[in-house]
Order: sequence, then C-alpha cells, then structure tokens
Amino acid sequence: MVSRLRDGELALSGLWTETDMEAARSVLGRVEEFGIETVRFLFVDPHGLLRGKAVAARSLRSVFRSGMAVPSTLLLKDPSGRTAFPVWSAETGIAAGPMQGAGDVLLVPRPETFRRLPWAPHSAWILCSPHFRDGTPVPFASDAVLRKAEARLDDAGMEAVFGLEVEFHVFEKTGPGPGHADTTMPPAPPATRPTGQGYQFLSDGIYDAAEPMLDEIRRAAEGLALPLRSIEIEMGPSQYEVTFEPAGPAETAECMVLFRAATKAVMARRGLHASFMSKPVLANVAASGWHIHQSVLDRDTGRNLFLPDAEGALGEVAQGWIAGLLTHAAPASLMNVPTVNGYKRYQPNQLAPNAIAWGRDNRGAMLRVLARPGDTASRVENRAPETAANPYFALAAQIHAGLCGVEAGLVLPPPTETPYDGTATPLPASLGAAIEAFAASETFRGALGPDVADYLLHLKRFEWDRYLAALSEWEQAEYFSIF
Repeated sequence: MVSRLRDGELALSGLWTETDMEAARSVLGRVEEFGIETVRFLFVDPHGLLRGKAVAARSLRSVFRSGMAVPSTLLLKDPSGRTAFPVWSAETGIAAGPMQGAGDVLLVPRPETFRRLPWAPHSAWILCSPHFRDGTPVPFASDAVLRKAEARLDDAGMEAVFGLEVEFHVFEKTGPGPGHADTTMPPAPPATRPTGQGYQFLSDGIYDAAEPMLDEIRRAAEGLALPLRSIEIEMGPSQYEVTFEPAGPAETAECMVLFRAATKAVMARRGLHASFMSKPVLANVAASGWHIHQSVLDRDTGRNLFLPDAEGALGEVAQGWIAGLLTHAAPASLMNVPTVNGYKRYQPNQLAPNAIAWGRDNRGAMLRVLARPGDTASRVENRAPETAANPYFALAAQIHAGLCGVEAGLVLPPPTETPYDGTATPLPASLGAAIEAFAASETFRGALGPDVADYLLHLKRFEWDRYLAALSEWEQAEYFSIF
C-alpha cells in the first residue's frame, strides 16, 4: 500500500512524507477494522469552523494519493456564508495565490488526525491543510498562521504551553424545525428554552440534573482523545464550562475546534442547541468567555520561564511576555474577539475584562497572573478572548504579542487591584475599533505577513460593514414612535 502511495500526487510533489504514508496505511487498517463507512476530510476555516467533504471508505486510497479539491471560496467567506472577496474580478484583493473564479484549492490530509466519531461510529474525521494547486501552503489558512507563530517561538529557543477554560451554553430547542422562510443567510436562530437554573455557581444539584447531557459531551470529548480535565456548572442559566489539560499550541487549537464541533453535533442529536456565542440575546443569560492560560518553557531545559523567584518577582521573559500581551491587546482583539457580539461581553463587574491591565489572581483584570514561588504551573490567564474565536488565530496572537514584548525587553507596569475603576486603557469597544487598531499595528503586520494581515482586515471589514448596514430593533424602538 505504501509503495502505491509513493506514486501519488501528494508524495511526488513532496506534500507527504514516509511518516504520512505509514500513518495512512494504519488508517486504512483501522477503517476496515472498525467498519467505517465514510471519512470526513475537513479543514479549519477562518472562523474556526470545520468544512470539507465526506468520502466513502472505498475511495480513501484515492484521497491519500491525490488529496481533496474544494472550492477556494471556503477560505473567503464571512460567518453568514457570503463570499467576502470579489472572486469574479481581476483583482480579488488577495496577493498570495490564485483565488479568481472560485477555483479549487487542495486539501492535504493529515492521517495522524484520524478520529472515529463516538456519536456516529460509522464515520471518522481527518483534518487537512489547505494548499494552492501548485503545492504552496495557503498562508492565511488557520493552521499555517499558527505554524508561523510556532516557528518564531522555536527560533527564540522557547515552547509555549496553553490550557483552556471554555464557557458555553446548551439550550433546548422548542417548536418545529425551520421553515423555508428561516433558511436565510445566515439562518434564523432557533427558538429555545433553558436547560438549567442559573446563578447557582458550581451547584452540585444543578450538575446532577444536567449530568446525562453533560456526560454525553464528556464522552464525546474523551472518545476523540481530547484532554478534557473538568466539566462544571457556570454562573448563568444553561451555562457550562470545560477545562483541558495544558498542551502545545497546535494541539490546543485542534482540541478547541474539535470540542466545539463535537459538542454542537452531539447536542443537536438530542434536540438541543449548544452555543459558543459570547452573549446570546436571551433573557437572563450570562456572557461566556474563553480564558487562555499560557506559560513559556525553555526549549532545552523544559524550565517554566514564568516561575517567579523566591521573593515572587517575575523574570525578564515572563515580564516581557505579559507586557507584550498588554501592549498589543488592542490589535490582538481582532484575532481574540472576531465577532460583533463578542464586544458586548466587556462589561464592568461581570467577571469579564473591560480594560487593558494585569493583576495577581484577579478575575476582573484582562490578564490574571497565577505565579507563585515553587509553583511549576505558574502562568498567565488571558480573559479577553471569546469562545467564538478561531483558536489558531487567537493562539498565534498570544505568541506574537508575547514574543514582541520579550524581544523589546518590556517591563510590567504595576498590577491592578481595582480593574473596573476606569484608570486603565479600555479594550476596544467594538469590532470596528478592533479592526482599526489591527490595521494600524505594524507589529502584527510584520509578524503575520502583509498578505495575511490584509486578508484578515478585508474579511472582518466585510462583516463589520454588513452589521452597520443592518437595521436593528434598537433603532425601531428609539425612533419609530417619536419621529
């Protein structure tokens, strides 16, 4: 089998190695052993969503030889599904690679990512990396953006470790399924009701009532070999939280994408709606956040460079990294909080940050520093990101901002003890403000590359302009009666 793969397009063009071919051989054996009928070849789109095609098991060898062609516009769409770039024009607005005419890009399978789906055991996932048809990686593809950040970290002799806290909601769907009038772009949101009482934080009684539902989420995550650590009752009605064991950047990003997709799939099969939207427009619902714990290790020794000295003072790398996250927080918001809705979460006294500041074990600060002498898990928790972010982009933003602070030798300002007192610089108040901060950042333009920076700006400006053009209930209530 491996010998036949060596004659395929992927191997001959250098897109697959001997390791990839051996992994593919193993996958073919497991597909036969498990009775897998379909394999979904997927990639992570710019919004952190999985897209791709399902292939009958008998066609796997063909995909392993030649890859999978998909329309390039899958990389060019906003969250509603609209193509944001003028692909029918001579100038698409993308400097890197041919994207005119809605032509194809090539998905290169990563057979080591094969996972049988616990909730659909006849199916499996394999993640892919998007390439142009000449074999060049698409530079603004999610995994390519994070790989570039990891390479920069490696050049600095460091490794990053990330741990995740992920808040989300699960609601029960009510009423019939969507009608024809609901199949819009984007689709009409479902009608829902709560699955649990709120404002009983970490209540075991509420957990016990929700346990059958939460068990399905946990088993799905564990069945996908995701390093789930805990599952908890959060503050708001129908709000839950999971945490994951720390891991490297690529593993963490993949974990987040797969967990979100699995949770939505498993809950949908129960007639439930799982949502990672920051602040659903529903009565009494609390906002959800995504807290990114991070530390930096010396690559050669494995020593945690965030470990403070005996007096509790942080070293140069820790100070520089944390100061970098602060200094570049505004432009990084485009990658940490990429939706219009995410900025509605930044409210004072709501356990969400609204200003650019750090504090020692302070849950109101944007950066919560958890570092004590002798604690090898010393780290910083960035509480600004939203759960709807593309994790590949968000983790790349942490790495680039942190490394810029280390390279510049930045020193931390004094910590805050009163994060909502209004003295610190506010975080961007809207997606529009984040877009402008990102556009003005030479740091991110240099770190990501002009092609990637321009791509992100075009994509998010397209979304922001649609939002500004939309009529709202606020306008109707504010003006319709009095004018």
